[in-house]
Amino acid sequence: MAFGLLVGLIAMVLMVSFINKTPTGTQLTYSNFMQQVAGKQVKSALIDNTTGQITGKLANGTSYTVNGPVPAFQSEVSAMKSAHVSYNFETTGPSLIGTIIEYAIFIGGLALVWVFINRRAQGSMTGIMSIGRSRARVYTAERPQTTFEDVAGYQGVKGEVREVVDFLKDPSRFAELGARIPKGILLVGPPGTGKTLIARAVAGEAGVPFMSVSGSDFMEMFVGVGASRVRDLFQNARKQSPSIIFIDEIDSIGRKRGTGLGGGHDEREQTLNQMLSEMDGFDPAEGIVVMAATNRPDILDPALLRPGRFDRQIVVPLPDLDERLAILKVHTQAKKMADDVDLGVLSRGTPGMSGADLANLVNEAALNAVRRSSSLIEMEDFEYARDRVIMGQRRESTILSAEEKERVAYHEGGHAVLAYVLKYSDPVHKVSILPTGMALGVTQQLPMEERHLYPKEYIEDSLVVRMGGRVAELLVYGDLSTGASNDLVGNTDLAKRMVREWGMSDRLGPMAWGSQNVVFLGEDLLHSAEYSDRTARLVDEEVERILREQEARATKILERHLPGLTAVANSLLENETISGEDVSRLVDEAYGEPVHPDGKKPASVTKLSDFRPSKEISNGRLSLPDPASSTE
Repeated sequence: MAFGLLVGLIAMVLMVSFINKTPTGTQLTYSNFMQQVAGKQVKSALIDNTTGQITGKLANGTSYTVNGPVPAFQSEVSAMKSAHVSYNFETTGPSLIGTIIEYAIFIGGLALVWVFINRRAQGSMTGIMSIGRSRARVYTAERPQTTFEDVAGYQGVKGEVREVVDFLKDPSRFAELGARIPKGILLVGPPGTGKTLIARAVAGEAGVPFMSVSGSDFMEMFVGVGASRVRDLFQNARKQSPSIIFIDEIDSIGRKRGTGLGGGHDEREQTLNQMLSEMDGFDPAEGIVVMAATNRPDILDPALLRPGRFDRQIVVPLPDLDERLAILKVHTQAKKMADDVDLGVLSRGTPGMSGADLANLVNEAALNAVRRSSSLIEMEDFEYARDRVIMGQRRESTILSAEEKERVAYHEGGHAVLAYVLKYSDPVHKVSILPTGMALGVTQQLPMEERHLYPKEYIEDSLVVRMGGRVAELLVYGDLSTGASNDLVGNTDLAKRMVREWGMSDRLGPMAWGSQNVVFLGEDLLHSAEYSDRTARLVDEEVERILREQEARATKILERHLPGLTAVANSLLENETISGEDVSRLVDEAYGEPVHPDGKKPASVTKLSDFRPSKEISNGRLSLPDPASSTE
């Protein structure tokens, strides 16, 4: 604005100057003027000593203007005197108005520059002074609301938080009975399960202001800024009471104090201390409920989780079959779907997927339909999307030599044959030797039902299936390749868990020492070993025993079904991708009779619609769910 005013003043001065200097009357050239003088056609002349301009009137009464020399020539004056021209001289200076305007512009320009610099300085100071203000986004009742109807599934979770809505709507009903609503509710669950959406639904149902902030918003390079922002956040919440404060990713500021490889972190600990003080200090009658979400509740400070702060922890798990169906309905309601799309079938084939994964699945299917120039999303698009999400993008640029392709075919054939033959392993869905994701080949399995507990036989058969690629290469080629590296890593980890965590070793008995995670907080550096060197040796021996026993099982079974392995490998070399039904048919034909005549092993089929949950072996990488996290 100041710059605009300055430009306006300059334009005004130039305009005034232009008007003042604009000549009036007929403009004559100097030679023409002298001819008029010689012809006695000039009546009067006024000569300006400063500019040399000559003005006056001709004999016919016309005004004229001439730009003459400075100073005037003596011959010019003599000619006018001889022609009896009434002439005179004047010396002009700057006008009073022009002088005033010039000084006004100069002073005004200085004033505008001063105002501009002063405002910039005040803005900088304001930015510095506002660094301690909360960065929470406030959603009031006038904004579009999210309700429990927008949260598909999770009836148990919604029931847990519904009483918070009832308290915010009618706190007097709780006060009559002396009941105290939890001050803090911690939503715990894997990424993508909708923890933030549930928190917003609580605010939408209650019709109260919802203040959303991320844990990282409290952290700055200046010590004390985080604590100041916490204070400002709770002050704003009190002004809008009743209200909900939602802190996403609270583990970024709520980690255990005084831990880590480098000791404590002053800024984070001060921020946490201020939050503990605010949560334990405000009156429950104020109507402020603090909700937070995290994927890592195990690293939170115990003082943050005690009653009086976060009184209640609500687990938001991965959706089950019915919840996946409800989530798919929400994400497909605005899509153009073909008649062959069965969301019930699709929900059965996507276990372990979160709400975010299902949304991505639907979007990938829509993108594939666009690539096919189709006006509708069909079931084959969901088949492609599911393979794309689970196994990765097919690598068209990777070209295998004939020898490599044959070895990959026998490797994947070993996985597929064992997966079909073993009683407790999951059926084969698809086998491919096309490079996909990070693997050169893929053997995909789909269990027929969702599992929550995993018996020892199931885990042992999983170990055998992973050994299939390595054993097949040994039987066919008599040597090994690097293709089994991921198989061995996965099997070794699984065998260690059998011994160390699940008590599946007769020599060690019912003993468990937990998982050996990478040092994250540094606490484990100060702890002594959980068991003696002798026990460690026993663990190593048991892990070796388990792996060698399962390798021997895999070798024995594949030797018996070597014709079936060859048939599957040849089919892969010819077709590159075969279905689980093809694997079962080829193995049975090569064996001479059905491998499972009593029907205990479910028959493998070709389409996703014939399966329920999902799991994969990508070059031997079996995505086995964690039995330790199951509930009995």
